[in-house]
Amino acid sequence: MVFLSPPVSVVRPFAAAGTRAALLILLLLAGLLPAMADAAGARWVASFWPTAQKAGISRSVYNSALGNFTPDPDVLAKAKNQAEFVKPLWEYLDGAISEKRLENGSEALRQYGRQLEQIERAFGVDRSVVVAIWGMESSYGQVLSNPKIVKNTIRSLATLAYQGGSRAKYGRQQLIAALKIIERGDVDARHMVGSWAGAMGHTQFIPTTYQAYAVDFDGDGKRNVWTSEVDALASTANYLAKMGWRHGQTWGYEVQVPNRFDWRHADSGKALTLDQWRKLGVHRVANRAFPASNDKATLYAPAGADGPAFLLLPNFKVIKRYNNANAYALAVGHLSDRLRGGKAFVSDWPRDVRPLGADERAEVQTLLGRRGFYSGAVDGKIGAGTRQAVRDFQVSQGQVPDGYVSTGLLQRLRSGR
Repeated sequence: MVFLSPPVSVVRPFAAAGTRAALLILLLLAGLLPAMADAAGARWVASFWPTAQKAGISRSVYNSALGNFTPDPDVLAKAKNQAEFVKPLWEYLDGAISEKRLENGSEALRQYGRQLEQIERAFGVDRSVVVAIWGMESSYGQVLSNPKIVKNTIRSLATLAYQGGSRAKYGRQQLIAALKIIERGDVDARHMVGSWAGAMGHTQFIPTTYQAYAVDFDGDGKRNVWTSEVDALASTANYLAKMGWRHGQTWGYEVQVPNRFDWRHADSGKALTLDQWRKLGVHRVANRAFPASNDKATLYAPAGADGPAFLLLPNFKVIKRYNNANAYALAVGHLSDRLRGGKAFVSDWPRDVRPLGADERAEVQTLLGRRGFYSGAVDGKIGAGTRQAVRDFQVSQGQVPDGYVSTGLLQRLRSGR
């Protein structure tokens, strides 16, 4: 059977009527959606109250902080779309140690010199490191005045708790901690601001960390990391001190590695004294001496044999307690050195090389497995087992066995050579 199309004169009126009906439905839904969101938010607030009450939150603080709660769509979007972001370390460092950040950091050191001296004396943490973290976390407070970035902490954390999923537990825990901060009187809900994920103030403390380590250093009776730069800087110094900062010791040194170096030393995680590294042929750049030969350090070559190498002291790990990423800790350490008048890194980065994405890293593991070098999980995560397999493959190819996973390595594996 053949179905013939009706005449145009018949189609158009029905199409127009259907379009008007669809438009009317959309308009009705648009009007209902905010009300539905408000109702869902109110139900969630009511359901969460017993948890807050059990934690010691008063009804007045709870209602004031969450009485008009609606989920923040921007937080929902960010929480659901945290895709892997692969950026070369050297590009990250370029942004972290920009001329503007150095200029503003130097001004901060001058402007708060007296208070920073007191903070350094009280907590034993180098002032330049504290200021470097301030610069990395909020550009010395500048982002706190950017309405496109700054979020209300209570709404952000409530949104994470409300949406469920992998971030819900974190959202609930941090929301209770944030409400306790308000209960104590350090800040009110309206002025408690920070990142979409709940990190607060000048130096980006999450609420539980704030509770444990924030201090009132300006003596006004409040631990105020939002509008008191001094409290924020002192709180950061206190946190680093409690995490084990070693007074009088730096984070690490840029070094030069000899040509015939046993690169297994870079992956063992075993700390050697600076004198022992020197005997292995590892020297500080520009012929500078190590100030304390008995300090223990580990070797870190983030771009393999073709980029800068560093001997990392225990304070490097302390910086990572603030943000558990080598790139972040390296940026903070180098920025602090530059703020003290230090120079840029001596060795060049391999800027023609790009980092591999997760799928490509997994492909490296797969191809290494096919050649008999790797038997671990194919998960795109480059750990000691993968690096050892890379190193063994590099030896078989007559290359420097630095264990570095690069585009060149992937191409060689693909080629079947």
